[in-house]
Amino acid sequence: MLLGYGGAGTNGITASGGIINDYESGGTKYRAHIFTSSGEFDVSDLGSIASTVDLLLVGAGGGGGFDRGGGGGGGAFVELPNQPITTGSKTVTINAGGAGAANPSSRGGNGGNTTFDSTTVKGGGGGGTNATNLRNGASSSNPFGGSGGGGAQGQDPPYDGGGSGTYGNPGGTNPITFWGGGGGGAGETAQPPSDRVGGDGKQNSYRTGSAEYYAGGGGAGGDAPGFAGGAGGGGGGNGPEPLDTPNGNGIPGGVSTGGGGGGGSGNSPGRAGGAGGSGIVVVRYEISASQTGTAKATGGEISYYNNKTIHIFRSTQDFNVTSGPLNCEFFIVGGGGGAGFDASGGGGAGGVVHHPGLTVGPGPYSVTVGAGGQGSGEQPVAGSPGTDSSIAFPTTYTAYRGGGGGSRLNDDGLDGGSGGGGGRSGGNGGSAQQPASNPGATEYGNDGGGAGAYAGGGGGAGNAGQPYPSGPDQAGWGGKGIQAPPTFRNPAARYGGGIPGGDPSGQDWGFAGGGGGGGDDNPAGSFGGAYGPGRNPGGPFYGGGTGALDPPAPTTSNTPGEANTGGGGGGGRNGGLYARGANGGSGIVLIAYPT
Repeated sequence: MLLGYGGAGTNGITASGGIINDYESGGTKYRAHIFTSSGEFDVSDLGSIASTVDLLLVGAGGGGGFDRGGGGGGGAFVELPNQPITTGSKTVTINAGGAGAANPSSRGGNGGNTTFDSTTVKGGGGGGTNATNLRNGASSSNPFGGSGGGGAQGQDPPYDGGGSGTYGNPGGTNPITFWGGGGGGAGETAQPPSDRVGGDGKQNSYRTGSAEYYAGGGGAGGDAPGFAGGAGGGGGGNGPEPLDTPNGNGIPGGVSTGGGGGGGSGNSPGRAGGAGGSGIVVVRYEISASQTGTAKATGGEISYYNNKTIHIFRSTQDFNVTSGPLNCEFFIVGGGGGAGFDASGGGGAGGVVHHPGLTVGPGPYSVTVGAGGQGSGEQPVAGSPGTDSSIAFPTTYTAYRGGGGGSRLNDDGLDGGSGGGGGRSGGNGGSAQQPASNPGATEYGNDGGGAGAYAGGGGGAGNAGQPYPSGPDQAGWGGKGIQAPPTFRNPAARYGGGIPGGDPSGQDWGFAGGGGGGGDDNPAGSFGGAYGPGRNPGGPFYGGGTGALDPPAPTTSNTPGEANTGGGGGGGRNGGLYARGANGGSGIVLIAYPT
């Protein structure tokens, strides 16, 4: 159940729903309710300060096109300040971004709509694909329409970007045969050179008090060195050139930004467009300086679930107990390891530390969120480890960094919270280690998989990375991760990676999946990746990245570990495109106590 957050009627509005963030801006104290997934905004008391709210609604971004495809358009960006509000429940609907085009038979998908109560804003248009009747970018319809997708590579005649709605800009039109057009952004249409750069989004500060970009257009896909794809603007994904590594596929738009997906490049493999970023709703209102509500500490983003207050730390900052002592349950995930280079092992997941309850007095206490390690781009360098995540309570609790994956000429995976996978040929998987002392806590981590003819997967928090299997041309799968404990699984505040059979949002509080091992250049293909993507539809899972594959496998490039999951990066394949290892995902820290 969700609990109200607010003071008596003499203060500001009392409401519940989403992830809550209190901050001060220009001498005024605000409370923001942040919806990155569908839910309810429930107002129980209007208070006496002001019965109005500031609203930000961003539609989901469009997907990028295939094969020198156009970038996806950013979703509609709509600011509605000083909106009257009434008591009762208001439904919030957040939809996913448009799918990236995976073949020549479709353009990028349009982004989904975003709704607050009776107001709906549109998603961005999909990018054009280099195929008959699909080269023009899709439009975003009025009213409250987002930006148009970019047109695919120009020929004779050039192919147009899609038109925009009221709250967006047109996609780019490009007469050059070596790249497509960028997607339009909320702030501008696609930009030079030759309209392949996605248009910038717009800034808004309702979420945190600091300006953040939303609804940027995706960059176009390129064709050859010197004809690189365009950069995405303000949340939009890039469209790489074919020789850009680790991905030739378009880069997805940022999650919860409404950014458009990047267009796919021109040479096989790696021509698929990136998916658009999901939408977001932020509801902000003024509260009094003395209004502390039910939160007994500050720091991170706050949500309420099942009689617990949950603080979510996605970046380094302080946790300050203001009304203690508190009995705190906490869950710490270190940064995931980067993968190695060239038929390389997947990165190991960051270590996980869970404590069921520690008495904590007044703070502040430093919370450190570890970064993901860098994937290797050269021989004989292994992937870099991630960095540690920690809470500096009187006793410091630390989740150890994930180990880097082994490269082909530096075969052994590195030790870490979970070990990196071994690189071809015959590299050993790294060992799981937890050198820090964490009294009273349970630690999770597993070894990386060893290599045979091809690479092993990185270890995950749930089980070890898989070694090179007996089947032909198959790299090892990354070890699966674990879900955060039930305390932290507030259905109105979803975060973390997906799990098999999970929610369509792909955010199921899954963490610390190992990166898949890199495949080979054999036409039979190979199947690397976290917990079996390419075999189990819907992967990767638990935030781990997939290993690079070759046609006719269902996936063609390696992917990084997801941000704030501690997932390991996916291994690079044997030479050529996608040989570079992918980066690991950053970690996260979760703290909960009785409301």
